[in-house]
Amino acid sequence: MTIDNDVYDRLGTSWWDDHSPLVLLHGSMTTGRLEYFRGVLDRLGRLPAGNETPTALDIGSGGGFLAEEFARLGFAVTGVDPSEVSVQTARDHARAGGLDIDYRTGVGERLPVRDAAFDVAYCSDVLEHVTDVDAVLAETSRVLRPGGVCLFDTPNRTLTSKLATAMTQRWRLTRVVDFAAHDWTMFLTPAELVGRMRMQGMVVQETVGLGPRAGWTTMGASLLRLRRGRFTYRQVSDRFDMGQTRNRSLFTMGFALNVG
Repeated sequence: MTIDNDVYDRLGTSWWDDHSPLVLLHGSMTTGRLEYFRGVLDRLGRLPAGNETPTALDIGSGGGFLAEEFARLGFAVTGVDPSEVSVQTARDHARAGGLDIDYRTGVGERLPVRDAAFDVAYCSDVLEHVTDVDAVLAETSRVLRPGGVCLFDTPNRTLTSKLATAMTQRWRLTRVVDFAAHDWTMFLTPAELVGRMRMQGMVVQETVGLGPRAGWTTMGASLLRLRRGRFTYRQVSDRFDMGQTRNRSLFTMGFALNVG
């Protein structure tokens, strides 16, 4: 199945619409990711403190879900995304919320930012979409300062994730999107990701699972209500209660340090 990255132009004005499938990436998904990322930065002593304003780069910033959260934490945030429609939506939403975020149109393989400019870089739901993973990782290392932190999450290539991809995208009775959001063959295992990041000068310090913490009954009922028009995509995301898990069979989440 060929991945449909053009959907972010077609639906790019609807990132913050609770009825849009793009908002599945918000709700508990944003909360779960931020909970882990903030915890990592706290452990490392990298959260903003006092008059310090560390820099953060959002690679594949989409509609700005995580960019806005990092801005609220006190980071000076730059967001980069290849979809001009999504970038404009993110700009408009940040401006309406009084947030100063520097959004730029660009691809991860050629980030439009200078060398060693960022204390933190993060990419969520990105590496499985790009044409050249190694180039994106090399660019991430380039723009991070020595010792800078790279935060990431991406689907794991397992039989479980293969089944989940088919269920949500292809099977008529269970699909929740009508476009190819993911191509399972582009997913990375944790071992592959660790090795490829190391080749580009970043040493992974930890990987954990990211997945639903709700029970099967809750998730099944939520999807059924979505299909019947009784739930929004945002309600489904919230009820799945996405966050850190011991099980890495769906998503891998973690962080690396840049050693150059």
